[in-house]
Amino acid sequence: MTATLVAVQVLNGLQLGVLLFLVAAGLTLVFGVMDFINLAHGVQYMLGAYLAVSFYGLTGNFFAALVLALLAALAFGLLLEFLVFRHLYDRDHLDQVLATFGVILFLNEGVRIVWGAAPLSYPIPALLGGTIPLMEGFGYPIYRVAMILAGLATAVLLWVVVTRTRVGMLVRAGATNPRMVSALGVNIRRLFMIVFGFGAMLAGFAGVMAGPILSVEPGMGDGVLILAFVVIVIGGIGSIRGAFVAALLIGLVDTLGRSFMTDIFKAFLAPAAANQVGPAIASMLIYLLMAGVLFFRPSGLFPAAGR
Repeated sequence: MTATLVAVQVLNGLQLGVLLFLVAAGLTLVFGVMDFINLAHGVQYMLGAYLAVSFYGLTGNFFAALVLALLAALAFGLLLEFLVFRHLYDRDHLDQVLATFGVILFLNEGVRIVWGAAPLSYPIPALLGGTIPLMEGFGYPIYRVAMILAGLATAVLLWVVVTRTRVGMLVRAGATNPRMVSALGVNIRRLFMIVFGFGAMLAGFAGVMAGPILSVEPGMGDGVLILAFVVIVIGGIGSIRGAFVAALLIGLVDTLGRSFMTDIFKAFLAPAAANQVGPAIASMLIYLLMAGVLFFRPSGLFPAAGR
């Protein structure tokens, strides 16, 4: 275990954390404001990546593909809200789970029909190619650093919108008491639509950023969705600050655990036993963390006001 390896894995953990935050931020707002369980949020992450593949093929420019994919992800999220999700707001959570699971199946098969089942990708832009030297003889990819910075900038922008604007005030009020907000004359349906659309765009942004370094393939959002739910449980439902802290925490715990848990167990177990126990424990770390947080703080680390 060297200092260079630790530094690299910390950066990888931060990168995973900001991707999880981009997905979880929209999910926690939808859950917190609308009390709506959207299992299909992960496919919006997947669609962002596939849309970027298509727009890159049309434009040949990563940044143009990014902008077009974000607009398309926003439009597609609003379309889903209009066609499917708004009809489920007054239904119980079981109906929401079943309906959104059906949307997952439909969209996963849809991308297989449109784009095929083979993994796709698009290149890292030349502007963000190369590496940043961390130590002598070793560099870290500029694109991954850019992903971290883009995620942090998005978190700051989202914090400003939620805490310093009228829309953000309504979102926070809706997360605390949506019935009162509606009674005061606010068009709660329009608020729901705005929250849902921008949540879909954030998830799509995460998918676009992940596309050049991960395989773009059907079902790629399923694992991210599970981690995003862990994020909002740990951070607190409806809390952007909680989602940010929990996402970074999970990214670091998962990445560092998978990298070093076996080495840690080798300090007091035989190598063969450590090779078996280490990966098993590493895969459980984030769920153990979630269990610990729920035991001591059932509402999460930073629950929204009124929860």
